[in-house]
Amino acid sequence: MGKYFCEVCKLFDDDVSKEQYHCHVCGICRIGGRENFFHCSKCGCCYSKVLKNSHACVEGAMHHDCPICFEYLFESRNDVSVLPCGHTIHEKCLKEMKEHCQFACPLCSKSVCDMSKAWERLDAELATLSNSFDDKMVRILCNDCGAVSEVQFHLIAHKCHNCKSYNTRQI
Repeated sequence: MGKYFCEVCKLFDDDVSKEQYHCHVCGICRIGGRENFFHCSKCGCCYSKVLKNSHACVEGAMHHDCPICFEYLFESRNDVSVLPCGHTIHEKCLKEMKEHCQFACPLCSKSVCDMSKAWERLDAELATLSNSFDDKMVRILCNDCGAVSEVQFHLIAHKCHNCKSYNTRQI
């Protein structure tokens, strides 16, 4: 009937080059070869072995809609990316976010990539600007490290003293 058959899913497929396998914990058939994936019990999904010791676990991370296109990620056939914060998003949606200069997770606001070079450029730019609010202090929350600190007010941006990020908000 088919070169690949899953008795649980009742799936027949002649194209075994997709390396189909059934994950009993997920309860569905997946592609890519069982040897290339592991099932994370906390996240509730199979991930590439590349992420095994480096992903941030978020309970049920794949059992949500993509925060951009709202497609249910667990059943999606599109590639999914795990952000450094542990949240999940379609790869194409993440690419589109970056093309529109959106570099923060749409769910928790943590940076989705290494922003250190951008923060260095912002440091250089702010050094050339005068600040007429030298005596005004504000409290900020860093979206990247979670630190709360008091910094000098600036119209453009506020830098976290803890991790040197400008991904902050005034509180």
